[in-house]
Amino acid sequence: MKNLLYIGNNLSAENKTPTTVETLGRLLTLEGFNVKVASSKPNKLMRLLDMFAAVYKSRKNVDYVLIDTYSTVNFYYAFLVSQLCRILRLKYIPILHGGKLPERLSSSVKLSQLIFNNAYKNVAPSLYTKSRFEGFGYTNVICIPNSIELKDYSFKARVFDTVNLLWVRSFSRLYNPLLAIDILKFLKDEGIDSRLCMIGPDNDGSLEEAKNHARKLSLEVEFTGILTKKQWHKKAKDFNIFINTTNIDNTPVSVIEAMALGLPVVSTNVGGLPFLIRNGVDGVLVEPNDINTFTEAIKYLIGNSENILRITEAARLKVEEFDWEVVKGKWISLLS
Repeated sequence: MKNLLYIGNNLSAENKTPTTVETLGRLLTLEGFNVKVASSKPNKLMRLLDMFAAVYKSRKNVDYVLIDTYSTVNFYYAFLVSQLCRILRLKYIPILHGGKLPERLSSSVKLSQLIFNNAYKNVAPSLYTKSRFEGFGYTNVICIPNSIELKDYSFKARVFDTVNLLWVRSFSRLYNPLLAIDILKFLKDEGIDSRLCMIGPDNDGSLEEAKNHARKLSLEVEFTGILTKKQWHKKAKDFNIFINTTNIDNTPVSVIEAMALGLPVVSTNVGGLPFLIRNGVDGVLVEPNDINTFTEAIKYLIGNSENILRITEAARLKVEEFDWEVVKGKWISLLS
């Protein structure tokens, strides 16, 4: 049995969206790996110290250290933890998250080289991230996609008497939540019966901004706050179009989940999204921050209901490759 230490932000108890450290950590445990996780400390400094302590305590019996690696503050966590692993001669594996992480390769060249060149392997969740890293000369990158347990996702064919928009993400300016509200306004102004539900916790004050924006436009928008997967999957049964308004992205799990549930997806054509969605085949891709192309795509969907089932069935087929029963073989191969 391999011993793993998984370093990441284990903060769902602090009303944050569960991250890969929780979902992947649990799945690897079920496959027989001995997985320890750090850290759940809400304070950033205490969390970093807890990560350091976990690495040091595990130095004599850990086989691999997995490190969730993002582009913002967590990038420095990953750098510091990776360098401690190097000092202790531990094999570490950065797991590359977020559409902006490739920008770090040019803005933090030396730090990036120290992290990624010295890694046992770098795991990219999409071919988009893998190709970006390889473009900067990194050769030790493999692609293991984000996964879901497909058996937990019931496919439902949608009907389109009204437009029921669903948005699921942490509220962050990066994900452009205000655009979702503007789309609703545009549809209503055209006389289209429509509503919007936005699910997710606040990340940078954007939730309150979104609520204020909806009030300013005299719109009723349902803000649920954070929901568990089971809760939002149940709620999704009452909606018929999933919108992803982000300006920068990789391959978000929420979009994969929507495809698994039978929701037709209209998403911005950024980052790793065109590696996930084939425009017009298993979803619709539009230009970022563009109300007109978004609403035209929505109107196309509701006006061509005969194509909806084709698109959603193709999307469900696509996400079979993200099923844990498929993906786990790649993790087992890497860690064994």
